[in-house]
This record gives sequence, C-alpha cells and structure tokens, in this order.
Amino acid sequence: MNPLSIVIITLNEENRIGRLLEDLTEQTFKNFEVIVVDSNSSDATCEVAQSFSASIPDLTVHKMDKQGVSLGRNTGASLAKHERLLFLDADVRLSPDFLTKASTQLNEKGLEVAGVYMGSKGLPVAHKLGYMTFNIGLFLTQFAFPTAVGACIFSTRRAHKDLLGFDENITLCEDCDYVKRASRTWRFRFLPMTFEFDPRRLEQDGFLRMGYTYLKANARRFLFGEMRNNEMEYKFGHYSNQK
Repeated sequence: MNPLSIVIITLNEENRIGRLLEDLTEQTFKNFEVIVVDSNSSDATCEVAQSFSASIPDLTVHKMDKQGVSLGRNTGASLAKHERLLFLDADVRLSPDFLTKASTQLNEKGLEVAGVYMGSKGLPVAHKLGYMTFNIGLFLTQFAFPTAVGACIFSTRRAHKDLLGFDENITLCEDCDYVKRASRTWRFRFLPMTFEFDPRRLEQDGFLRMGYTYLKANARRFLFGEMRNNEMEYKFGHYSNQK
C-alpha cells in the first residue's frame, strides 16, 4: 500500500487534537506522515500536537498567520511529500484498522478522490437516525451532484493540483465543491466504511437546524452555484471546545 500524507486542520482544538493523534499512533497501517495545519489558535493546540513527535516521528506542526478551512487544507497539501492525501478535521476519531481498510479500498476501486460516511457508534438513537439520513443523501448524490463531509476526504497530489485545491473563496460547502469538481475529471466515490467525530456540531447547532442549514446550502448550490459572497454566513471554528 502506498504511503499517505495526513493533513489535519485545527483551530483551538487543544482538547481534541490529542485524541485523533493517539488514534493515528494505534493504526495497523504505519506508512504515513502527519501535517497539522493550525489556523493561529489562541490555545495550546500546537503544543499538544507537538507533544506527539516521539510517537509520530514524521510529524509536522505548521501554524498559519491566517484562519481558513480551505487555506489550511491547501497549505497542508503543499507541504505533503506523499502522493496519497487524507484531509481530516481535528475532532475526527479513527478505528485502528481505518487506514488499512481505506488504503485497500482505494487501490481496489482505483479511486483518486473519495469520501467516507459518518459513523454514530455510541451516540443516542436520534443522532444515529440523523447520521443515517445524512449518509443516505451522501450515497445518492455521489452519482450526479456529489457532496461530502470535509472532516474526512481522500485525494491525491495530482488530483489536488489539477483541481487547484479547495476554493478559498467559498464560505460554505467548499468540501462539496471539491468533490463535485473532482467527479468530472477524477473518479470519485464513497468508501463503504465510516469515521467517527465529535457530536458537538449537532449538540450545539441542534439536529434540525444543522440539517436544514446543509439542505438549504446544497439546494442553493444546485440552483445558483457555489457561495463565494457569504450568501449563507458560516464561521470556521465556532463550535464549543469543552471536553
């Protein structure tokens, strides 16, 4: 299996970045580098990440002067030394065999860009139903108008370069735009597997409100194109950082 460059974007994630990095130390697949790209956090995110330098020998912690989801991912991709890329958010959790299974699936299916479904292990029934509904939408749209969860997206350096990276002018659904453009040139599909991530997004915004926001955003994208003029305001890193 090919080596992997893992790009993790952070903004004030001192309470969560350690959990993801710990998950990475426990992976059965070991041939990877980790690039943490921090959006000028005001907490100890970078220090916590740097503390894993002994257990993750190929670790880079890069602190930017600016903030931005797409900017962070593009910066990480520019620092990557391997062809295969994996973009993660800091609140993601991975099972020990995640990278092994994903690498196998990517090779077998010949995918350049791929999404991953959301898992709901240990979450309340309402969350499980919400995630299941969202995943059904991800599965159905991948064949015509692809959407994705930016918290976990696979790509390659050549695809990323060809796509000119994530569009830094898009304020919401930059991940969906990325896979939509990828589907036109590079083969895109979802891998039949899941990742876990912190449910704070649902708990803070509310299930119905968050679901409506993304439904409205994608409907608007479908009808009028991508949102580059803050048509729907969305703030990066606005979620609570409580443990």
